[in-house]
Amino acid sequence: RLAFSDMLGNLKNISIQPDVLAQAFDSGIAFDAFRILGYDDPDYRDLYLVPDSSTLSVLPWRPQTGRVIRFYCNIVTSDGSPYPYDSRKFLADTIKECKKDGFAARLGLRSEFYLFKNDEEGIPTAEPMDQGTYFDVAPLDRGENIRREICLSLSDMDVPPISSHHEAGPGQNEIEFREAGALQSADHFMTYKNVVTTIAARNGITASFDPKPLEGLPGNGFHVKIGLYREAQNLFDTEPDKVFSFMAGIFNRIDDITVFLNPRKESYLRFGENEAPKYVTWSRQNESRLFRVPLVHGKHTSIILRSPDSMLNPYIAFAMLLQAGLLGIKNGEKLPEPLEKQGYLITDEERKKYLKLPLSLAEAIDDARESKFLNEGNRKLITERFLETLKENEL
Repeated sequence: RLAFSDMLGNLKNISIQPDVLAQAFDSGIAFDAFRILGYDDPDYRDLYLVPDSSTLSVLPWRPQTGRVIRFYCNIVTSDGSPYPYDSRKFLADTIKECKKDGFAARLGLRSEFYLFKNDEEGIPTAEPMDQGTYFDVAPLDRGENIRREICLSLSDMDVPPISSHHEAGPGQNEIEFREAGALQSADHFMTYKNVVTTIAARNGITASFDPKPLEGLPGNGFHVKIGLYREAQNLFDTEPDKVFSFMAGIFNRIDDITVFLNPRKESYLRFGENEAPKYVTWSRQNESRLFRVPLVHGKHTSIILRSPDSMLNPYIAFAMLLQAGLLGIKNGEKLPEPLEKQGYLITDEERKKYLKLPLSLAEAIDDARESKFLNEGNRKLITERFLETLKENEL
């Protein structure tokens, strides 16, 4: 399997025979890009998939006889040059920019999803598979064995989870992953979503990553933990001001890039409910803030961004986060004071001091279109194509 992402983060793939693999590495495997979201450009009708050998993985749910391996691919044009709208290449180029500045980012991911029952014809319903709540155990938690199967399959594919548990909503689950390099984390996230939906289907149920699948119940979030390192040394230990400037770079541009982090209409129904952030604030302790900088064994190690959801394209989203943070470091940007007060103690007058996240997808798109940050450098090309694709398929 040669796998890649379309512009909106949907996994695509083509199957080839083993004796064609050498050709794939040498010159790529051609595919018609016209029907791929965001790739329907008459100037680049014929594109080629070139596998990245470092992403080799065996699909554990396929039979032992005639096993299937999968690679994530880079996309090139007919003359062998990189396809300018390849989001995986966009992230890889961003990582090189960080390396030039002497640091690397490692990302830890935590994602939520619901499990829904299917009807007699196998069509998904809106009925969760259980009525469990946060950290419940069987029999209230009926997803325990499915999560176990998911986690074991991911481990077999070298995408090792840290933990899994039942979340607050009925039929809602969460899996957390170890830190990895930004590109590897994006690949891992694509694998994770594929494994979850595949294992759920094999068990006769449907997995949903939708940001707000059930009205009045917790939405599905996706928390991104970012650690910055210089030669394996955590910058919080040696250059904490740079980490806070990195965070300020994202903080100050969060309206610009929210459309990449929350690309669905339903994404904006989640904000402000069940600990999902609504205001552009940060905290060391409070779990409902946009950013959290927790203490781990008495010291800071990473920052956590809590607004994204799992419907994003991880390659574009991670690249935009890194580029915003990188600019924050270059400019020496500063954060405002943290907001540690609990929400119910904040007066209406105090709330007026804080900016809100975009209230709708349309507002987020407008913010991106008007962004000076997104109209500079290699961000401009990706932003224009992403917004064009989003408008055609979401609005």
